[in-house]
Amino acid sequence: MCGNIMSAPLPAIVPAARKATAAVIFLHGLGDTGFDIIGLSPDSQEDEPGIKHAAESIKALIDQEVKNGIPSNRIILGGFSQGGALSLYIALTTQQKLAGVTALSCWLPLRASFQGPISGVNRDISILQCHGDCDPLVPMMFGSLTVEKLKTLVNPANVTFKTYEGMMHSSCHQEMMDVKQFIDKLLPPID
Repeated sequence: MCGNIMSAPLPAIVPAARKATAAVIFLHGLGDTGFDIIGLSPDSQEDEPGIKHAAESIKALIDQEVKNGIPSNRIILGGFSQGGALSLYIALTTQQKLAGVTALSCWLPLRASFQGPISGVNRDISILQCHGDCDPLVPMMFGSLTVEKLKTLVNPANVTFKTYEGMMHSSCHQEMMDVKQFIDKLLPPID
């Protein structure tokens, strides 16, 4: 049950053990709720209204974190598959300066709408993109094409692409360790 006609479920928010000074917003992939994927080929039609609607919902969540006292540059946005795709789209279109993006086993949606370097606040954003070399659902070619496009849109020195041998459309311990290292680097503790 997904698509544009249903209301979005409330986000699952894990309360901080102490005063929060940073946030990681992580979006799930297809199989729960969210915008429809019409096809998974480079020339597939995309659900542009659904993508934009979902992006606005997440931007509102970012705004809420800022209202709760977390600076937007202490927020990492990330996701797996469809969630990673949406995270990339949001980072390139939001007016909030984000700390970074973790994009796992995904692609850049509405990629044709991005021409040349973005002029927004996230021109220098750090992006960790990860992909399994045996992914049958979102082939690694999508990840490779995405990283090349991202390097034309943001500072290419801040875009990291990691691949994992034998990994399918899933995750592995090394990928999670790479994500942890990325988060630790971008969101050091504040005393």
